[in-house]
Amino acid sequence: MTIEGRADAARRRLRLGQVGGGQGAFIGTVHRIASRIDDRFELVAGCFSSTPDRAKASAADLGVASDRAYGSFAEMAKAEAARDDGIDAVSIVTPNHVHFEAAKAFLEAGIDVICDKPMTTTVADAEALVDLVGRTGRVFVLTHNYTGYPLVRQMRAMVEAGEVGPVRVVQAEYAQDWLTTALEGTGQKQAAWRTDPKQSGPAGATGDIATHAMNLAAFVTGLTLEGVLADLTTFVPGRPLDDNGNILLRFEGGARGMLWASQVAPGNENTLRLRVYGEKGGLEWAQENPNELHYTPFGEPRRLLTRGGNGTGEAAGRVTRLPPGHPEGYLEGFANVYSDAAELIAARIEGREPDPGARLAPTVQDGLEGVRFIAAAIESSKQGGTWVRPA
Repeated sequence: MTIEGRADAARRRLRLGQVGGGQGAFIGTVHRIASRIDDRFELVAGCFSSTPDRAKASAADLGVASDRAYGSFAEMAKAEAARDDGIDAVSIVTPNHVHFEAAKAFLEAGIDVICDKPMTTTVADAEALVDLVGRTGRVFVLTHNYTGYPLVRQMRAMVEAGEVGPVRVVQAEYAQDWLTTALEGTGQKQAAWRTDPKQSGPAGATGDIATHAMNLAAFVTGLTLEGVLADLTTFVPGRPLDDNGNILLRFEGGARGMLWASQVAPGNENTLRLRVYGEKGGLEWAQENPNELHYTPFGEPRRLLTRGGNGTGEAAGRVTRLPPGHPEGYLEGFANVYSDAAELIAARIEGREPDPGARLAPTVQDGLEGVRFIAAAIESSKQGGTWVRPA
């Protein structure tokens, strides 16, 4: 890119394309809202469905010009790479089985990638993307959106600062109830593809939500996963993928963990929780009440830290928009990942170093670790519950 192009990138919104997320999709809308909250992106192109007619109709609904509404992601990558005003980045929000080929096409076309999780359905494909990102020098951000919450960033900073001491125990859980019955048999689109191995990959709840819990645990603690012992279960008759998982974790350095992920737990909507216990204290955070963080130094009363309130620091402040008492939540946390992605992409285009805080955005390496976790959990469960090292 020319010097003039770099200067232009510094002034304008980044041009965003999207693969998936058309009519009837849930997560595509979330990505689009998140991309616009800080006014860093503008949606200008897309292949919004695998069905060409629906892709065109979705583009019209979203105000995307007809000549930039594509029938396939391969066509989109080639055409956008050839345009002077082509997209700077693509957001991939398809079912899991499309992630690898779509990401590969855009990276090879020289276009930065923002991809939903899990990154791929196989470890081999995840490793290939790591290599491709390294060779192309493109930005790759994985939308583990819960890492964008201000008090999750606060937890990470407190662990890094040694405020809980060396970490001993990590407890992570993500419980839902929406798949308690065979919802996929009613024609519900989200349930249908998430329970279909051809679209979701080899894991159900483990790939869909356990990866979020595992990523959150690793993000906050900085620990490297050394081994998993998993008991994955399918409770709904006829469902081909797991809908509940109980997983023990071993981390390098000696810390131990427990992870529960379930989509058949009545009374739970999106109950994502993380508890971290160290030699000097403990931390506890829950996604459904994201503006509160409980901190207990050993031997002292439990303390309540609030987003934007006393006791929080720069890590939380950098990603806080609203004054204390005004709730921030899911969309804002998602937007923080998009804003970090925008900073990384703009910095690459402009040939400068990004804001260091933006480097907290989940990377292609985080994606690889997530897929390795899934594979290890599946293998452990198949072996009847033995320790397996993610690799």
